[in-house]
Amino acid sequence: MPALSARERFLSLVQAAIRDGTLVKLTLGKPHPKSPDSTLRNLFVRPVRLKSGPHLTFVWRHTTRDITKNLDAEEAVAIISTLLGWSFLDAHLFTPVQTAQLETVADGDGRLRIKLASSAPAVPSEKHDHEKTRLVPTTAGWLRDLGVTNDRGQPREGMAAKLRQIERFSEILQHLLTEAGLLPDPTADKGEPAPDAPTLAAPLNVADMGCGKGYLTFATATLLGNRANVTGIENRTELVGQCNRISVTHGLRHLQFIAGEIASVVLEPAPDVLLALHACDTATDDALARGVAAGSRLIVVSPCCQKELRPQLIAPSVLADALQHGIFRERQAEFVTDALRAQLLEWAGYRTKVFEFVSTEHTAKNVMIAAIRDHAPFQPARLERLRAFGAFYGIKEQRLARHLQVNLTA
Repeated sequence: MPALSARERFLSLVQAAIRDGTLVKLTLGKPHPKSPDSTLRNLFVRPVRLKSGPHLTFVWRHTTRDITKNLDAEEAVAIISTLLGWSFLDAHLFTPVQTAQLETVADGDGRLRIKLASSAPAVPSEKHDHEKTRLVPTTAGWLRDLGVTNDRGQPREGMAAKLRQIERFSEILQHLLTEAGLLPDPTADKGEPAPDAPTLAAPLNVADMGCGKGYLTFATATLLGNRANVTGIENRTELVGQCNRISVTHGLRHLQFIAGEIASVVLEPAPDVLLALHACDTATDDALARGVAAGSRLIVVSPCCQKELRPQLIAPSVLADALQHGIFRERQAEFVTDALRAQLLEWAGYRTKVFEFVSTEHTAKNVMIAAIRDHAPFQPARLERLRAFGAFYGIKEQRLARHLQVNLTA
């Protein structure tokens, strides 16, 4: 009987980890140079428990977007088998007891390296979801004081979706910070840094604009610890006072809350990271403009209530009948607003990604715009394209464009 190839041996390890419930994470990278999709960068696979039972969450990470799907074990193994060593030439498997790396070449099998884990992460449990490894422990005292969890770290009635939102945000933010060069890659091999590795600010300055009750601000401070000074900005003084009391109670010395408006609060020092989650209507534009003006390395917003452009939009004649329905006009306004924001950020020197924050099962406000500063701003070609986009929909002005001094009708 012929010996199994490195690819077959790695796949058998993946199948065993899925079957036994010991999979922590699987990452596929280094896309094949002949891949038909040049925007695809990585695939991340993690276990998740849905109402219908255990599944695997697949996150296809593209240059400007993420695509997420939940699959059962049989479907997952079938897809991984078709991608392993073909679409992706590098793969890492993480379990509580070992890590395995498959390295392949474009026209060959490759090699398999297996290492015993020096410190095993918690095994995902099918029985108790709260026992899985989490970036934000559900037993954190601030979660209890904010009314999200009880003394046992379980979500209170009606707060399971909020807890999942906090967890998902923490996962996304960790990835974005790594991608922006503001955090080291937690899955990278240890050793000497690469010559072109980014210099990490210590500590980072993070501003969360319009932070409300502070759920995600506390999550950010917990995720980053003493690697960042985190400031939540909120115009309701009673919430500012409550959040500061909880922060002091739980010894979060790198977290503070101040009262102020998004458009006018003094940001000192300038934030390396600017967040604005569910800032309503043009408040999102104010936050984006503050981040651009500050030269923030990473800007993350989750817009809602995109009303400004709706009265301006002119429906293309072929869409007129469809857009007689209010819900379609509302969704068109959301799409056009956020698409224009992304293009304005690209013009200002940022690489943008627009993707679902969490499933619509948890919240309808699920779109997130992430922007990483990485190229020269104010390129004429980008300006021409965004003006053409605005002209197609009849847009004469928009708040972020005004902030950035972009004349959309020139």
